[in-house]
Amino acid sequence: MCALRVERVGDPHGPAGDRHGRAVEALRRSYAAVPAGEPVRLAKRTSNLFRPRAATASPGLDVGGLTGVLGVDPVARTADVQGMCTYEDLVAVTLSYGLMPLVVPQLRTITLGGAVTGLGIESTSFRNGLPHESVVEMDVLTGAGDLLTIGPDGPHADLFAAFPNSLGSLGYATRLRIELQPVRRYVALRNVRFTDLDTLVDAIGAVTTTRMWAGRPVDAMDGVVFAPDEAYLVLGAFTDDARPADEERPADDARPAGGVSPAGGGQRPSDYTGREIYYRSLSRRGHDLLTTHDYLWRWDTDWFWCSRAFGAQHPVVRRLWPSRWRRSDVYHRLVRLEQRYGVAARVDRWRGRAPRERVVQDVEIPLAGTADFLRWFAHEVGMAPVWLCPLRLREVAGPGSARVWPLYPLRPGETYVNVGFWGSVPIARGAADGDVNRAVERAVARTGGHKSLYSDAYYARAEFDRLYGGAAYHAVKDRYDPEHRLTGLYEKAVARQ
Repeated sequence: MCALRVERVGDPHGPAGDRHGRAVEALRRSYAAVPAGEPVRLAKRTSNLFRPRAATASPGLDVGGLTGVLGVDPVARTADVQGMCTYEDLVAVTLSYGLMPLVVPQLRTITLGGAVTGLGIESTSFRNGLPHESVVEMDVLTGAGDLLTIGPDGPHADLFAAFPNSLGSLGYATRLRIELQPVRRYVALRNVRFTDLDTLVDAIGAVTTTRMWAGRPVDAMDGVVFAPDEAYLVLGAFTDDARPADEERPADDARPAGGVSPAGGGQRPSDYTGREIYYRSLSRRGHDLLTTHDYLWRWDTDWFWCSRAFGAQHPVVRRLWPSRWRRSDVYHRLVRLEQRYGVAARVDRWRGRAPRERVVQDVEIPLAGTADFLRWFAHEVGMAPVWLCPLRLREVAGPGSARVWPLYPLRPGETYVNVGFWGSVPIARGAADGDVNRAVERAVARTGGHKSLYSDAYYARAEFDRLYGGAAYHAVKDRYDPEHRLTGLYEKAVARQ
């Protein structure tokens, strides 16, 4: 891996450039072959979307050759990556250089192009923003069939700014050049327990501002709320030292969870790809140590905690469930099968149980409103656990210098907390499917927050345009897809076309 030659995509004599050029031409031919008026789809093997879509007769666009890393420049700390490359494959290359993307979404099969056009987030987002903020330039096949190289400046800066959160409605990224950051061999973790949500939120604000906790640096931060009186911030620091940090003195009413690092005295790092389950460790261990590779995929093995819905956390089932199938994409395929055939729903009806509403959402809540939102959610929805991931738009040249992205207009200089909740709830007597999701949308709006669009959405068109940069979107759509061959953003996200 380390001998990989740095090649620019435009180099006609480089083998990576030749392969990429052929792959792009295959994509363009398949796009031209889609009949007018027929929905355009990518022929992807995996998906991390939860929106059901209308069926189409189109075989899908040929993206089979757009799945690799074209080159890494370890001096400039950049990588040229094809749009359909998964983060699993991308990280496998960059870690061999001691580098990683500035933000690595938590599921292995999320693609770089998907994280940029559909948004992504992870524990470095409180420092580095969202994945699209580390894109230097990209090549995009537009709805008009043009292949354009776009960046933050130049004649296509409007498309570059509108591409994040456009969900493929403006075009498809074939190549992206992204910034990378240096990493170390391990990530040392402190699992800090909170019994009060307001104190938890104050701690998030303090770490975001200082990038420190209890006198030690913090490189990564996320958390889990099990109940309003039991929550954990997981504070990570990159290190080459396998020895655990000393137990620090609790700050205010925050205290480390009980237990000691399993790596005590330089023992092997924890392994959550086998029988142990990562999220359950937070209440048992005040300190932990993972290899950087395992830290990046710590949530994937059990799809956070959602593998329990398939019985994969039961000790007997876990022994029998092949480790190669303990992956988010496997669980997602099982969900797709259930959506298609409805076996569990039929069993529930046979047992006389109420039908259930899927509540699978990630929402961005301003820090000041996070504690109240969590209390509302615990009382009105009642799903637990809940994931927390703080974020701020990335500042590129000092305070207030963050770029604004019109289709997901977070405010520069403001801290948000991504709240993720994934499951289902019984539909109450007299209620309808979708009522809880609509209530979530109203609660998010009251905080001045935003909701990710990878799952169910119920907004009226006028409200959707107000929340997701409708004026900017329509101007860019008309310029780069004048015949509207690509399904529109509202139609994808709400009308499920």
